[in-house]
Parts: sequence; structure tokens; C-alpha cells
Amino acid sequence: MKKIFGAKKNTDPPPTIQDATDRISKRGDTVDEKIKKLDAELARYKEQIKKTRPGPAQEAVKARAMRVLKQRRMYEGQRDMLYNQTYNLDQVAFAAEGLKDAQQTMTAMKAANKELKGMMKTVKLEDIDSMQDEMMDLMDVSSEIQETLGRSYNVPDDIDEEELMGELDALEADMDFESESVPSYLQPDQDSELNLPAAPTGHAAPPKQQQEDELGLPTVPQASIRS
Repeated sequence: MKKIFGAKKNTDPPPTIQDATDRISKRGDTVDEKIKKLDAELARYKEQIKKTRPGPAQEAVKARAMRVLKQRRMYEGQRDMLYNQTYNLDQVAFAAEGLKDAQQTMTAMKAANKELKGMMKTVKLEDIDSMQDEMMDLMDVSSEIQETLGRSYNVPDDIDEEELMGELDALEADMDFESESVPSYLQPDQDSELNLPAAPTGHAAPPKQQQEDELGLPTVPQASIRS
């Protein structure tokens, strides 16, 4: 059968953009090497032209230099063409990479969208509202429990505040009455001290000496004579 229809030939895969870019870059490097060699040859011809005198010899050197210049222009044109091809391939590669990134982004977004739809099926807004209401009820019940547990057993709940205020006023009146019944010398002054007699300060005055008569006896004061 293979002899009649022939065997299928193994075809190589087409080159990628990167393969084409690498190949053109290698050709560009080869052209650059040729241009460098021509530049060195031109520099040597320039030195020869300077050293030779005008005449046939100098004209021959100039003819060789002109031939090298033509080759150099040709290689420079080829190099510019290769650079343009490389630039175009880079632009195509950049666009291809951008499309690949866009495809990956779309694939990831589709997968995320599918996953979100599956998750939204399990979560309903009504269930969330119901759960929030139940939580609020539980919090209210918890507050009532805490308030009940913290209630004092000795204080009744039906205390009249006006009655308490009356008892407080009566207590203040009793305190005012007790303060008025205390003697003034026992009551504290503005400096919160008792009004006690001041303590003696300094040295005591010496006793007054009694006058004596000629015999050394104390004299008796003479009474005033009534007229």
C-alpha cells in the first residue's frame, strides 16, 4: 500500500517567532563583523593615501578604497534591513504574547465566574437575613439573662423614688439639728478647728513686789478719806 499511495512524509514544525528572530540576529552579527573588517581596511588605505605622492600609485590606492566603501554601503544596507525585520518580529511577538495573556485572563475569569455561580447557589439572601434576625434575638435574650443574674436580692424592684427623696431630706434635717445643739466653743470654725482659748506665749510676768516701811514691815495702803 505504501508503494502505491506513498508514505506520509514527516513534516517539521513551522519555526516560531523566536526562532526567526534568533536566525536574523545571527545574520546581523555576521554582517557587523564584515563591516568592521572593511572599516579596518579603509583605515589602512587612508594611511597609504597620505603617505604616497599624487600619481598612479595613489590613484590605485584610491580605487581600492572606493571599492571597499561600496562594499561597506552594501553591508550597511543589509544590516538595516535585518534590523527592520527583527523589529517587526519583536512587534509580532509582543502582540502574540498579549493575545496569550488575554486568553489566559478570559479562561481564569470564566473559571471564577463558574465557581461564583456555584457558591451563590448555596448562599441565599433570605437565609442571611433570617440568621441576622436570630442573632439579634439571641443577643436580646442574652442581655436579659445577664441583667437578671446581676439583680440584687436585697433591693426590691417596687421602690418609690419620691419616698427615698423624702427620707434623704429628713436625714439632712436631723444632721442640721444635731449641729445646732453643739456648744459654740465645740463647733469647728472655718478652718475646722475648735474655738479654744489661746495658749500663753512667751515668759510669765514676775510677781509685783510689796513696799516695806522703815522697820522692814509691809506697808498698808492708806484708805481714801471721805470729805
